Amino acid sequence: MHHSSTPLFTDAAHAAPVTPNDALLPLLIATSNQDLPIVRVNGVEISSTAIAQEMQYHPADSQREVVFLAAQALVLQELLKQRAANINLAVNVQDAESLEEATTRCLLDHEISTPSIGDAELETFYHHNPRSFTTPPLVSAKHILIAADPEDDAERSTQQEIAANIIEQLQAGADFSLMALTHSACPSKQQQGSLGQLSRGQTVPEFERQLLRLPLGLATQPIESRYGFHIVVVEQRVEGELLPFHIVKERIAAQLSQRVWQKSVTHYLQMLVGEATVEGITLQGAASPLLQ
Repeated sequence: MHHSSTPLFTDAAHAAPVTPNDALLPLLIATSNQDLPIVRVNGVEISSTAIAQEMQYHPADSQREVVFLAAQALVLQELLKQRAANINLAVNVQDAESLEEATTRCLLDHEISTPSIGDAELETFYHHNPRSFTTPPLVSAKHILIAADPEDDAERSTQQEIAANIIEQLQAGADFSLMALTHSACPSKQQQGSLGQLSRGQTVPEFERQLLRLPLGLATQPIESRYGFHIVVVEQRVEGELLPFHIVKERIAAQLSQRVWQKSVTHYLQMLVGEATVEGITLQGAASPLLQ
């Protein structure tokens, strides 16, 4: 396979002419089937119709990139198909699988072996990534919601100032329950603004991210969310705990095994590409279509 730092598509008989601005772009722009590249894999042509049909499965930022991703996927599929035929691979089609999907699965199972991961490696990963295995904190909090339209910048600016003013009043000794009843747009105002106990996944992400980091007491700045501005008092915090290694060992093993498998597939595809004669496209990263 010929590698080049210039176009990723080559030998496209009906490609659009390249302008100076086009030269800055890495992929071919196609406006019709006639503009699609002519691609051959070991002499087998991948039709422009097949590329056009495959494009729907590869959304990207530009038409040029869509064409490349579609052509790349079809090249890899053809390489796998040819490899399976060359070794007379026995294919066992499982429920809901297409023949192509079954061929890919059986071929990778046959051709790729991944090394086992020992306990020492698992423990090393565990000790190097403690945050991944720590339970989220539990927070007991109350709030006053100063509502604001997420699409109205002027209103949000005004409401943010109101929220900041209420914080100043609370810092000066104002009663939180009374302020909540008077100003809050949340039904929790009937319970002195209480939100109860909150942990990860129990409120909107933008509010959660800030809430779970707060120390005890009144937050000195309002927390912004899609609903407006929250004046928050953290009444209690229970910090997260690191889960014991034996509890998360299988999860770590599955995660690392998946990483090893993906690397093995990448190397295998690169090997197939390196041994093949591929015309019309220059492949630089061969793994992604199968790993999505």
